[in-house]
Formats: sequence, C-alpha cells, structure tokens
Amino acid sequence: MELSINTFVSIDGVMQGPGGAEEDPSNGFTRGGWLVPHSADGQLDPVDGWFRQADAFLLGRRTFEMMRGYWSQVTDPENLVATALNTWPKYVVSNTLSDADAAWGDTTVLRGDIVGQVRQLKQRSGRELQVHGSWQLARALHDAGLVDTVRLLQFPVVVGDGKRLFADGAAPATYRVTESEVLGGGAGAVSLTLRQAGFGATGTGEFAVRDGRETVA
Repeated sequence: MELSINTFVSIDGVMQGPGGAEEDPSNGFTRGGWLVPHSADGQLDPVDGWFRQADAFLLGRRTFEMMRGYWSQVTDPENLVATALNTWPKYVVSNTLSDADAAWGDTTVLRGDIVGQVRQLKQRSGRELQVHGSWQLARALHDAGLVDTVRLLQFPVVVGDGKRLFADGAAPATYRVTESEVLGGGAGAVSLTLRQAGFGATGTGEFAVRDGRETVA
C-alpha cells in the first residue's frame, strides 16, 4: 500500500481543529471551527474521492478519538466517509490506549516502533493507507520519508495560531502537483494532490545577471 496524508489547511498552514471549537483545543487553541463558515457550495466535495482511494486508515490518538466520537454516530449507508471509517481497518498510534479503549470496528493499536510498523504495513497489498489529520504522526512519517502522496484542501483563511503542517524543522522533500482545482462557490478553496518527487536535499540555485541577461544557475 502507498501512504497518503489527507488534511485541511489554512493559507498559513494551520491544520488544527478545522471542524469545531472542541475538536482539538490542545495547547490553548481557541480558533477551532475555522473551516466551517467556508464549507458550503461544494468546498468539501473532494473528500469522498479521498476515501475512495483507501483500504485502511492510520490515525494518531487524538484524531482517532475525535473521529470515533463523531463518525460512529453516522449510520447513513449513503455516507461514504462514515461507512469507510466505521467498517474498514484502522490503526491507531498510541502507547496509552488499551485494545479495549480503542474499540471501534476493525481497529488495531500500534505501539513502540511506529516507523518500523508502518513500513511493514506499506508492504501489504492494497491501495492506500491513509492518514487524516493526526498532526504529530503526519510529521513523523514525512520525516521518515514514508509519505507517497499529500492531499490538501486549502482554504483562504489565516488562522494565526495552531498546529501547522510541515512546521519548522521538517525534513526537506520535493513534491510535484498531480491534480489541482479551485472549488466553486464563494470560499474558493483549492484542492491539491501532490506526489513525492524526491526526499532529502531539495537542491538550490540562484538567479543572476550575466552579460546583461538574467540567468538561472
């Protein structure tokens, strides 16, 4: 399976608590729900497409508990996201959750060497092992060079504070855009799909003027 990160972000890179005030108030975050006023008019349409690519989910503890509390209540069989999360295999990363505490359909708790265990999961057949939200986990997997695809819904909002995707110190990597779309409606969110094109040093260059001409070196 390939590994993908799928998340909502603001234009200043914040991914914390987009869906509600109590979704993730950790670290004193008070701006939860920043996405909600911009979620109408098809702004979230790509999300079903994300879930259609998944065969399993990999989640951090906080995201797992938030998703379980919300999506386990959605029993509408026409809701693709709810059906996927309630029935497909899930892996939750936690050294504190017991197997009983993590009960939600087909769920396995991963403890200890997470990077090594995720490498093993990626060797299994299937389409995608998907990470949704899960700030610390997403960063750790990126830094380990395990991320194949990043999918973003970026909203024209500056949140100002909060957990940021690829905050300072992230391992350098190059991605190429394979899909992009400005979504309809007044909000104008941008849907992006990016494939990793190189992990490690991203390379540098410079613009210069030689013999009166601008050059790139």
